[in-house]
Amino acid sequence: MNLIFRLLYVYIYSLFRERLSIENSTSILRLRVLPNDLDLNIHMNNGRYLTICDLNRVDLFIRTGLVKTMRKRKWFPVIAEHTMTYKKSLHPFERYTAELVVTHWDDKFFYMNHTFSTDERVVATGTSKGAIRSRSEVIKPADVIVAVEQDKI
Repeated sequence: MNLIFRLLYVYIYSLFRERLSIENSTSILRLRVLPNDLDLNIHMNNGRYLTICDLNRVDLFIRTGLVKTMRKRKWFPVIAEHTMTYKKSLHPFERYTAELVVTHWDDKFFYMNHTFSTDERVVATGTSKGAIRSRSEVIKPADVIVAVEQDKI
């Protein structure tokens, strides 16, 4: 991952942040556009938004306790679908906020909304659906929630 330092930052930062309920989860990261985020047009690369969404998920996994549960049970997260709509550009060194909200889940997937914004405007929005898997099957979100709550005890 070419964002190893950001990943380490988010991982360590998340350890000291307020714990979240897995049933009502929102991750907010305040970041800055770095030179390695840029494309030839000198704005944040469209693919970088998806990577920042991954960092939001890392924050969420740590703060809800899901990372502990996944390690204990040898589960892993997967993204099945992700869409983004880009409205405005983010420029070099511009500060922005990346927000992830888990909106709901069904028998297979967790559904998430993503919003990237500056102080003045929303610059991109997106949705994704993800699952937690074992080596042999998708774990039902309701079972994931129960397992996280059990592991908190």
